[in-house]
Amino acid sequence: MRFPLALTAKIARHIIKHKVRKTPRFAMVLQLEPLHTCNLTCTGCGRIREYSTSLKDMMPLEDCLASATECDAPMVSICGGEPLIYPKIEELVNGILDQGRIVYVCTNGMFMRKKMREYLAAIYTPEQEQTLGTLLGEKLISDKEAETIRKGKSDQRPVIRPSKWMYWNVHIDGLEYTHDLIVEREGVFKECVEAIKMAKLLGYQVATNTTVYKETDVKEIEQMFEFFSSMEVDGHTISPGYDYDAAKKDMVKRLGKQPEDFFLTRAMTREKFAKIQEWGERFTIFGTPVYQEFLAGKRELTCTAWAIPTRNVRGWKAPCYLMTDGHYQGYQEMLDKVNWEKYGVVNGVARDPRCENCMVHCGYDPSGALGTNYQRGDNWKNFRYNFWPKPVPYTEGRKVNAFTGVSAGKGHLAEAKAAINHPLAGAKSAFQRNAAEPASSEGSCGTGDSSQRDELLAKIKDPGKR
Repeated sequence: MRFPLALTAKIARHIIKHKVRKTPRFAMVLQLEPLHTCNLTCTGCGRIREYSTSLKDMMPLEDCLASATECDAPMVSICGGEPLIYPKIEELVNGILDQGRIVYVCTNGMFMRKKMREYLAAIYTPEQEQTLGTLLGEKLISDKEAETIRKGKSDQRPVIRPSKWMYWNVHIDGLEYTHDLIVEREGVFKECVEAIKMAKLLGYQVATNTTVYKETDVKEIEQMFEFFSSMEVDGHTISPGYDYDAAKKDMVKRLGKQPEDFFLTRAMTREKFAKIQEWGERFTIFGTPVYQEFLAGKRELTCTAWAIPTRNVRGWKAPCYLMTDGHYQGYQEMLDKVNWEKYGVVNGVARDPRCENCMVHCGYDPSGALGTNYQRGDNWKNFRYNFWPKPVPYTEGRKVNAFTGVSAGKGHLAEAKAAINHPLAGAKSAFQRNAAEPASSEGSCGTGDSSQRDELLAKIKDPGKR
């Protein structure tokens, strides 16, 4: 099977139950954002800018767990912000698992190894030495970290353990140079790769989560899939980059870029995703084949944003994960009060101009599973996609030159570093921002840190600081 039987059966039972009851709208996946603080300032992410006035706020653990119960989605995607910053992330993950739900921890990967070392410390016995030896040999932990693990865990707090019901869902937007450029920090891709290697060695399930933008090279995305397939990653989510309001405002204000130069139109999305069905056969792409046909421009779908609701520090966000017209205190209140007929694209016509270019998975992927815009044969397509054999790991992916950035001396800060040592060298293309402009701290979030870049820009501007 392409996906674990227990997970597939849980989701199928949920859909059938509501179809039998003729429930008009119900949740498939809860997007749970316990906080919006993040340690990165990714280009294209408007979340930390939209909620810039509440970055220190966090949902109480009890509210997080109650929200999962309230909407009763079989799957919960814990996102943010960076969810591993949430002080009670272990209690949250375990609490949702205890409710019998599937959990995706959507992370940028920077704190994954720390959480897994805590797990190793919690379970350490001398029998774990072989595992530690492997991790040391792969340089995934240091000698000092191994010694800390051997001492065991000093408190009784829970840890995040491997489970067939949980996935690490790691944000990866391309190979090293591209990914580090988009997340605005060098070294992130390498850390993600090492975290994924460690997770697979320890028995965790791991997926990747990719957004495609206008300048994304689709050949690079295919190589990225090949590379992670060789590492036996368990699956991939991929979605087009959409120019929602918060992201557009940040693009103009903080980076001085025009959104149309970065985000995709519908026509561009179909061009970028022309091979999505081929990728779906070669790699374990999460989502339905019906949604893949939609991305490739072979059919239309109607948005079902209500099937993937978002709950965050301000309430139930509506109408969708990306657009905000209001927040509601209750899930059912949101379902009842939002005029869902105002949104989406129907027969090629946008009901709301903001929806015109959206083909994002949080609005349209559930449409393929729920049978909206049903066409003859759709049920068979979905059945075959789920129950046919899982694509075999692509071992040739080990040959992909994934480390194209800082590891090869070609990181996006390379020109700035060269400018410090060679005054005639420029840095304009490395930052997509005028080096003569002052570095702005606006829009950075919580522990978000662009200092690596900004310090170099300051040195370029003022040779006396070199």
